Amino acid sequence: MTVSRQDLERHLEKLVARVKDPEAGLFGPGSMLWEVNKEAAVFLGGGRAALLQTAHPFIAHAVDQHSKTKTNPAGRFQRTFANIFSMVFGPLDTALKSSRRVHALHQTIIGKITENVGAFREGSPYEANNEEALLWVHATLWDTSMQVYERVFRKLSADEKDRYYEETKLFAYLFGIPDSILPPNWNEFMEYNEKMWNSEILTVGKPALELSHFLLSAPKPALEPVMAWYRVMTAGLLPERIRHQYRLPYGRAEERIFDASIRTARLGVRALPVRFRYLPAYVDAHRRLAGRSGPDRIGRVIDWFVLTTLKGERAAA
Repeated sequence: MTVSRQDLERHLEKLVARVKDPEAGLFGPGSMLWEVNKEAAVFLGGGRAALLQTAHPFIAHAVDQHSKTKTNPAGRFQRTFANIFSMVFGPLDTALKSSRRVHALHQTIIGKITENVGAFREGSPYEANNEEALLWVHATLWDTSMQVYERVFRKLSADEKDRYYEETKLFAYLFGIPDSILPPNWNEFMEYNEKMWNSEILTVGKPALELSHFLLSAPKPALEPVMAWYRVMTAGLLPERIRHQYRLPYGRAEERIFDASIRTARLGVRALPVRFRYLPAYVDAHRRLAGRSGPDRIGRVIDWFVLTTLKGERAAA
């Protein structure tokens, strides 16, 4: 099924009715989504989420055929996370605007799969607003955030995980994902993820493999040691079947690097000043709620550094 604009608006009405403080947005202080996703360290799982998404042929072919990822990675990064952050940390009206903007963009993303891959045959049509594809992208974000958070910070209780998952359903409404296909609780959500990891629906084809090589390569030679390390971290976070399909090595040496890096991260984040631990969007949200005008200057420097690093030598590609 495809999410129509009418479907989306029905979900947005349901979402608005559940928001208590429009200025705080969908979640706000005290929410589990802010507690987990305020941490910049959660970005350690960015490669995992991206590769899980493109392991779905609908998504891999859509990105390959409609995205400028290969020529403008910084631009795509900026647009993607501007929308996600406005939905998670912005006021309600900003989240709704982002929702409608993303849905309108998705309406233009249609095409056909160009290979026989997993459960799909060459010529199979795809749409970015397909309910099941939207659910899969949604799932990769919140499962990955939890995977990284629990490794680096602390294990969450069953009650905290259920609260976290209930909050993610509000995010799902921003994409028109219906309750009928959303797993009802955290345990069943994880069962859905594990089922997908082992299903032929997720099968790495040619576009997905090409995208992985691009996404995990260094934007400039000086950054190759960093990206080599990040490839190890991404491999360690991926389910084994998907890791093998992406041809990411993960033997005893890589496992030792992964384990040592997680131990270092646990110690490192506690030594960092709080301001450098938290995402600029989270800090800006607290500034907004405190009535402080203007963006956080330190956050703008961090954003500039990330985007400049991403541009590297690829901007001229």
